Amino acid sequence: MDVRADRASNAERAAYQAALRDFEAGIHQFHKQNFQRAAAIFEKLATHPAREIADRARVHLQQCKPRVGRELPAARTAEDYYLHGIAALNNRQFGLAVDYLIKANKLQPNREHVHYALGAAYASQGDTERALQHLATAIQLRPANRILARSDEDFQAIASEPRFRQLVTSGSPPA
Repeated sequence: MDVRADRASNAERAAYQAALRDFEAGIHQFHKQNFQRAAAIFEKLATHPAREIADRARVHLQQCKPRVGRELPAARTAEDYYLHGIAALNNRQFGLAVDYLIKANKLQPNREHVHYALGAAYASQGDTERALQHLATAIQLRPANRILARSDEDFQAIASEPRFRQLVTSGSPPA
């Protein structure tokens, strides 16, 4: 009898661990804005015997449903990665935005709009050094970015930084 109970509890643990892995996969798809795949995973987990997994899956499923059909296509080009980065930035997913924008920059370096978006993403994360570096490049490539950055809410986290103020007024940060 103890052997059967042990086997049953091992099977339950294995099923719980598998459900956790599935939930993490669903979260990953959700953050990639692949809402249809995420919804399918969460729908399967919504009836899982582990109540905490089922409850969280149902909450995420409700967040996916209105977004299904609004996913961005898979990123293949620099412009695709840029668009994914902007979508992530707009959704306040700054780490994901940085990842996409770095890929866009690697595929097509020195695109002013990509550097500007990278600057905004880093500023939103509080990474002043990288934000200023990318903003300076964006301004060098297109001076009108200086004016945009002055009122861009994504740069508000670093707006009081003297180097930011100098950059958006004169175009170059102090050394």
